[in-house]
Amino acid sequence: MTYAQRVEVLASHSMLLAIPAFVPALAVVGVILGIAMRDRRSERREAERDAEPHDREENS
Repeated sequence: MTYAQRVEVLASHSMLLAIPAFVPALAVVGVILGIAMRDRRSERREAERDAEPHDREENS
């Protein structure tokens, strides 16, 4: 009996079956990161707007 001396594995079946599980998970992580970044930007804008001095003159 002789064995093949050179074996090339192009793709493992378990790796191919895992792709449908990882792609949606990465998409969910991307959406969560996008929402978190947008929320932080809006909080920063609100903080800057509240910190600005109000230059209104009040007439009494």
